[in-house]
Amino acid sequence: MFFTATLSTLFLLGVLPSTAREHRGHISVVLLGATGDLAKKYLWEGLFQLYLDEVSSGHTFTFYGGAQAELEPGQKLMFERLKRLTCPSDVVPDRCAILKDQFLRLTQYHQLKTAEGYAALSEEISTMLSQEGLAEAGRLFYFSVPPFAYAEIARHINGSCRPPPGAWLRVVLEKPFGRDLKSAQQLAEELRTFFREEEMYRVDHYLGKQAVAHILPFRDQNRHHLDPIWNRHHVERVEIVLKETVDVKNRTSFYEEYGVIRDVHQNHLTEALMFLTMELPANVSSSEDVLHSKLRTFQSLRGLDKRSAVIGQYETYGSHVREELQKGPNYFSRTPTFAGVLIHLESLRWDGVPFLLTSGKVLDERIGYVRVLFRKRAFCTQNETARGSASSPCRRKQIVFYIGHGELNSPAVLVSRNLFKPVMPEGSWKAVSDRPRLRLFGQPLSDYYTYLPVKERDPYAVLISRIFHGKKESFITTENLLASWEFWSPLLDSLAGELPRPYPGGPQNQHLLDFEMVGGEVSFVVKEALKMMGASDEQMPDQYKTLHSRFRQNQLVTAWPEELIDRLASDMEAAATSAVERAGQFHLALSGGSSPLALFKRLAAHHYGFPWKHTHLWLVDERCVPLTDPESNFRNLHDHLLQHVRVPYFNIHPMPVHLNRRLCVEGDKGPELYAGEIAALVTNSSFDLVLLGVGIDGHTASLFPQSLVGLEGSPGVVLTESPAKPHQRMTLSLPLINRAKRVSVLVMGKSKHDIVTLVSRVGQEPKKWPISGVNPSSGHIAWYVDYEALFG
Repeated sequence: MFFTATLSTLFLLGVLPSTAREHRGHISVVLLGATGDLAKKYLWEGLFQLYLDEVSSGHTFTFYGGAQAELEPGQKLMFERLKRLTCPSDVVPDRCAILKDQFLRLTQYHQLKTAEGYAALSEEISTMLSQEGLAEAGRLFYFSVPPFAYAEIARHINGSCRPPPGAWLRVVLEKPFGRDLKSAQQLAEELRTFFREEEMYRVDHYLGKQAVAHILPFRDQNRHHLDPIWNRHHVERVEIVLKETVDVKNRTSFYEEYGVIRDVHQNHLTEALMFLTMELPANVSSSEDVLHSKLRTFQSLRGLDKRSAVIGQYETYGSHVREELQKGPNYFSRTPTFAGVLIHLESLRWDGVPFLLTSGKVLDERIGYVRVLFRKRAFCTQNETARGSASSPCRRKQIVFYIGHGELNSPAVLVSRNLFKPVMPEGSWKAVSDRPRLRLFGQPLSDYYTYLPVKERDPYAVLISRIFHGKKESFITTENLLASWEFWSPLLDSLAGELPRPYPGGPQNQHLLDFEMVGGEVSFVVKEALKMMGASDEQMPDQYKTLHSRFRQNQLVTAWPEELIDRLASDMEAAATSAVERAGQFHLALSGGSSPLALFKRLAAHHYGFPWKHTHLWLVDERCVPLTDPESNFRNLHDHLLQHVRVPYFNIHPMPVHLNRRLCVEGDKGPELYAGEIAALVTNSSFDLVLLGVGIDGHTASLFPQSLVGLEGSPGVVLTESPAKPHQRMTLSLPLINRAKRVSVLVMGKSKHDIVTLVSRVGQEPKKWPISGVNPSSGHIAWYVDYEALFG
C-alpha cells in the first residue's frame, strides 16, 4: 500500500523524530470542492501547512480531494494546483521538496457525487487502516461548496462516512450561513439533523487574521492596564473598518443576493465587535466560556433600524450586474456595496459608546483595522508641536488592531505611548520602531508601541490548525449565528426599499461617503442629491451622477412610497412638536389631491404623539364644490384624518367656497374672509408648515401655468381657473405660501418623472411652472420625492 511506503519513508528521511514514532492515531482529511477557487487559492495551502505543523506530532494523515468531476479530469485539475504548493520561508528548500513530495503521495482524488461515492471512500479508509494496523483518530470534512449543497452532503457523510466510535468527526462549513434569520434557522435545522453541535466548525476567515485573533489574548494579558479604562467612562468611540479597492465583477450573482452588510458586517465585523466588547471570562482558553460570553454580548446589543445605517453603491455596479446576470437595460439594483452602521450596547460597561462598523468596495484604499479611541481628559497649555512628546496626555490615545494592507501592509498591534506599554507574547510578536516617516491615523509611528508578527500566517492555515486541535472559540456556533442574524435581520429588512447613494469609486469619492452621528442616528455629511436624467435615457441607472448640491438647492428626501410617507409623517410630527414648544400652537396648511391621502392615513394610524390638541389645520387649496362632495379636498381630509384624531373643532379651518348657497362667487368675498382668518390667527400670516404637491404640468396648490393669478402681488387667497373639472378653485397665493416657515413638497408616481426632471433644471419661472416659484423668503423647503417620480 502507498501509505506504508510513505510512512516508512518519513522515518528513513528523518522527517519524523524518534519521539514521534509512537503512533497517536490516523487523520483522514477530505476537502470537498477540491478544484474550486477557494481550494485553489487558500485551502490546499492551509492543509499543506497543517501537515508541516503536525508531521512530527505522531499523527499520520491521508488527504482526499473530493468533487463532482470524474476521476481523470478531477485528478488532473487538483494536482495542477498541488504542484504549486509553497513552504514558509523558514523551511530550507531541500526539506521543503521532501515534505511537498510526501504530501502529494498522501493525497488522492475521489469523485464524491452520490451516496455510493461516500460509502466507497469510507470503505477505502477502513480497509487501509485495517491493513496497516493503524487506529483511527478522526475524520475532517471541509465543505468548500455552496450552502445549498450542505444538506445532501451532510446526509451522505452521516449515512455512510462517519468514523467508528472513539474517533472524532469535524465538519467545516464556509459562509454564507443563510441570508437572514429565517434561512439561517432552516439551514441550522437541516445540519442539526446529521451533525452534533460539537462536530460543526463554521469558518469566518476574519477570525484567523492575526490581529483579530490576538484581541482576546491581548485583553487577557493586559488586564491590569485595561480594566480601569475599557469602559464608557474612558472610551470615546470604536471603529471597525474593512475598506477594499476592488469591485465585485465576476461575483455579482453572489452580491446581488447578499450585499455588503450580509457579506461583511453580519460576520467579519460583528465577530471583531464581540471580541472587543464581551466580558472576559476568567479563562480565555476555555472555548465554552468564551462562546457563552459572546452569546451574552449579543443579547446586550441595541436593536437597529434604517436610521442606524448609511448605504452606497459604486456607479458601475449596475452595468456589472446587467452584463453578468444578463439583465435588461432598464434593470436597476438597490444592492449596497458600501455601508456604515452605528451600533450601541445596553450594558454598564459600554452604554453610550458608539461602535462604527464600516465596509465597502471601490473605496480609496485597501485597509482593515479595529480602532479603540480614548477620551482626552487633559488640557495642555503648552503648544503641542513645541512640546513634541509622544507620551503627552494631550496626544490622541488609541489602541489599534491593524488587520492588514494600508500603509503598514502587515498585521500589527499599536498602543499609544501615552496609554501604557503592553505585554505581548514572546516569540510571536516583535516590537518595531524603524519606520520614522510612516504615519498612521494622523500620528507618526513613534507615537505608538508597535508590534508585528514574528511570522505572518495565512488566516486559513491558522483556522485549519485550530480545527485540528478542536479550538471552538475561533468558530461560529449555531446559537451565536442565530443571535447575529436576529440582530442584523431587522436592519436588512428596513433597508430593503432604500436607494443606496451612488459613488464614483476610489479617490473620486472624496467626502461623499463620510457620515456623522447625530442623536443616536447616522447620516451622510454631504447632503447630496441625484442628478436627473432624461426620461428617454435608457442607460439612466448607469449614469447616476452625484452632486454636492441639493434638489433645486434644497433638501431632498427619496425612498419607496411607504418609507417616504413614513419619513414625511415623522418630520411633520417633529416640526409640530417644535412649534408647540416654541409658540404653543402649530399651523399646518394641507394641499388636496391623491398623494396626501397616504400621509393622512399614516398620521391617523401611527403618530399618537402628534400634538393635535394644539394644531390648527388649514387648506392650501379647495375645489369649488360643497364640502361634503367626494371631490372636496376638505372631505378627503375629514374622511382620512380628522375623524380619526382629536383636533379641537375651532382649530379646523375649511376654505369658504360655499357661501350663501353659492359656490365661489366673487361677491361673497370668500378669499378675503379666509385671508382675514389667517391674518387673525397666524402670526405674520406665516404658516409653520405648508404641504404642497406638483401636477404633471408643473402646477402647485391651485396655481396653474400660463396664468398670473396668485403668482405675485400682496399675500392673500385667490380664486383661480383649472383646466380640469371642476374648473373653479380657491387657493393660497404664491406670496402667502412663501411666507411659511417650512414648505414640504410631496411628489409621487412614475407619471411625475418628466416634470420632476424638468423642474430640477429650470430656475424660478412660476408663470411656466408655478412650483418653480416656491421659495420661502425666511424659511426652507424640503422635497419628498419617491423613486418612481425621481428615476422614472
